Amino acid sequence: MPQSPSRRKFLRAAAASGLVPISAYASADNAAQLVLPTATKDVTPFKVQVPQAALDDLKKRLANARWPERETVTDWSQGVPLAKAQALVEYWRTHYDWRRLESSLNALPQFRTQIDGLGIYFIHVRSKHERALPVILTHGWPGSVLEFLQAIAPLVDPTAHGGRAEDAFHVVIPSLPGFGFSDKPTEPGWRLPRIAIAWAQLMERLGYGRYAAQGGDWGAGVTSWMAKQKPPGLIAVHLNLPLLFPPPPPPPGGYTAEEQAAVAQLVKFSTDGSAYAAIQGTRPQTLGYGLADSPVGQAMWIYEKFQGWSDNKGDPAEAISVDRMLDIITLYWLTNTAASSARLYYESFRKDFGRMPLELPVAVSIFKGDMFTPPKVWGERTYSKLFYWNEAPKGGHFAALEQPELFVAELRKSLAQLS
Repeated sequence: MPQSPSRRKFLRAAAASGLVPISAYASADNAAQLVLPTATKDVTPFKVQVPQAALDDLKKRLANARWPERETVTDWSQGVPLAKAQALVEYWRTHYDWRRLESSLNALPQFRTQIDGLGIYFIHVRSKHERALPVILTHGWPGSVLEFLQAIAPLVDPTAHGGRAEDAFHVVIPSLPGFGFSDKPTEPGWRLPRIAIAWAQLMERLGYGRYAAQGGDWGAGVTSWMAKQKPPGLIAVHLNLPLLFPPPPPPPGGYTAEEQAAVAQLVKFSTDGSAYAAIQGTRPQTLGYGLADSPVGQAMWIYEKFQGWSDNKGDPAEAISVDRMLDIITLYWLTNTAASSARLYYESFRKDFGRMPLELPVAVSIFKGDMFTPPKVWGERTYSKLFYWNEAPKGGHFAALEQPELFVAELRKSLAQLS
């Protein structure tokens, strides 16, 4: 039944107040559209309730997918193999349960608040241990806040997960602008330095006068910029996949064997793995049309990165379960954030995502299955207060998602040195 003008007016007013679940915002003309409530400077509780019409529309699109011919190779070198793509989509259409994830999210304290004119979504779980260290965790692309879900309970309640009370953290996990349930920027300028300032404002708004920050991938970029800006209260940062590159000039006698191996990884990425970044960094809008229209296209754009960047021997499910991969893929689809998330590359990949000498205390955990594993000597030449460096024996780019126990252990061991 079409909505009356008065009903539409009421829903808009209710949305602004934050009183209506997001499922109520679906218009009669486009019931599959997910619309977020308007954020204010208040820290407003938030619940996820995706309209059933959006899930039905997804299954219909999956059932009507048009497929290309199979690849002419026998591996992933041309991208996701057709058989793997069709198997993932069939499972997505017939077995995957979004409501399971929705229930898990809604069991956590979730919020939205407006910072610098943009609505920011975040999870905020306080520990029962009042002396816990607050930490803000930042995801990357094609990740999301979902990467950290398995790490939350051990971080906030260590005594129930093999740790000590002094290992406890208060955990804050925001979605980057244009990702997940955060608002999408409508004008240029949301670069890494601006996000770093917003994160510091978020921690101040939550009442934290002393805290640490952690991140990998784009999260490492945001966290590094926070360290560079030195906002009041930030005492140290922890990075996985830190922004480390060969410091100029080359050392006398050339690079060591370990350095040469890292340089080779960078060359391989440049020649064989960076096309996605070039597209997202130059034409995110054009890319967005195809990914916003096709869930299969959106899925494969991300699924290939799960295979290429996680610690596996050929099958990404060896590192990340199919359901957890589809959780992240489905979040991108339902929030229609293919273009808005890609736009971060346009904003910052060439300007803000590079080697950055830091003077704040820095801890680094290298997960050996990542696609790039810089040597410690680069960290020593870049971070004047490098106080922790460790190489985890397994786990890849999506460290907290692939190896949540190792990720938690690294955070505990490194940041414990600050007390």
